[in-house]
Amino acid sequence: MKILLGSSVKELENVALNYGQAAFRGRQIHNWIYNYKNKKKNIDQIEALPFDFRKKLKDDGFKVSELSFQEKNLASDGTLKLLLSTGDNESIECVGIPTEKRLTACLSSQVGCPMDCKFCATGKEGLKRSLKANEILDQILFIENEMNRKVTNIVFMGMGEPLLNIDDLLLSIRSINEDFQISQRKITVSTVAVPKMINKLSTKSFQILGKCQFTLAISLHASNQKIREMIIPSARNYHIKNIIEDCRQFVRHTGRRVSFEYLMLSGVNDKLEHANELSNLLRGFQCHVNLIKYNQIDEVDFKQASQKNLQLFQSRLFNNGIAVSFRKSRGLDKNAACGQLRQNVRNK
Repeated sequence: MKILLGSSVKELENVALNYGQAAFRGRQIHNWIYNYKNKKKNIDQIEALPFDFRKKLKDDGFKVSELSFQEKNLASDGTLKLLLSTGDNESIECVGIPTEKRLTACLSSQVGCPMDCKFCATGKEGLKRSLKANEILDQILFIENEMNRKVTNIVFMGMGEPLLNIDDLLLSIRSINEDFQISQRKITVSTVAVPKMINKLSTKSFQILGKCQFTLAISLHASNQKIREMIIPSARNYHIKNIIEDCRQFVRHTGRRVSFEYLMLSGVNDKLEHANELSNLLRGFQCHVNLIKYNQIDEVDFKQASQKNLQLFQSRLFNNGIAVSFRKSRGLDKNAACGQLRQNVRNK
C-alpha cells in the first residue's frame, strides 16, 4: 500500500511523472488532498485527474490515507472528539477544539501509551504501537472534514508519548508546515519527558526541519520527585531536576521557552507549599506554567482541586515571579479525558 498523504509537492510531481503524466498532475493531487472542503479522501474523487491515471494509481495500491471513522462525540461547547480506526484495526482518538478565531487539533502519536500516568485513561491498556506520519496527519483531515473548518493550531497532547516516536513526529510536523501551511509556532509537542530525548528532539528538529520553533510542553504535574513518581511511575527513570536542566538546555539551543503542564489534583499537588517548591524549581529561565483543571475519570481516585486552591496556587506562582496561566478544560460533558472514548467503545 502506498499512502499519498504526507508526500511533498515534489514527491507527488514525481509520482505523476513516473506514470507518464505532466508534473502539474502531482500538484493537482496535492491541492486536492489538503483542501479541507474535499470530504471524501479517495483517489476516485480527484476528478481533475484523467480517469485512466486514477485507475492506474488505484490498481497499483495507492491510497490517499488509511484511517477510517469509528465514532464521534460532540460536547456542548463545540469540542469534537473522534475515534478513528487504523488499517490494523486499532483505535486512536483526536480532538477538535474550536474558538471563534482558531481550530486546534489535539493529535495522538501512538496507539495507547507506555507511560502509565495514573490520572490518564490511555495508559490503562499499555502501548500497542507508534503511529506512522500519515496516520498522524490523517487525524487533521478528519477534524477539518467533520468541522468544516481549516485547522489553525496543533497540539500533540492526545494518546501516546511523542518523544518515543520522534522520527514520525518530525515528519508529520514537516508536512503540517509545508502542506497544511501551519507555522511551527502554532504547534505544541507535549511530553511526560523521556531521558535523553529532549536534547534529541531539538537536535533532530534542526536536522529534519532546519529549525525548531514549536513549543515544548512538559507534563510535569508535580513540584518534587516523590509526588511525580506517585502519579507518573515512569518518572523514577528521570529525576525532576534532570528534566529541568534538559529544558534549560532546550531553551539555550532553540531560543524557545518551555511550557510546564501542571494538573491540579486535590490533596496531592495543590498546596501553597507545592507552589513555592515549583517556583524554586523553575526560577531563572524562560518558561511558563499552565495550570489545568483535572478531567474526572472513573478508573482512578484523583479529584479536581477546588477553584479556591487553584486561584491561590496561581497567585503564589505569579507573586514568585513565575509566568502562569490557567487552561480551561473543554468538552467535559463528552468523555473528554484522553483515552476515555476509546475505552468506553471497547467496553460496550
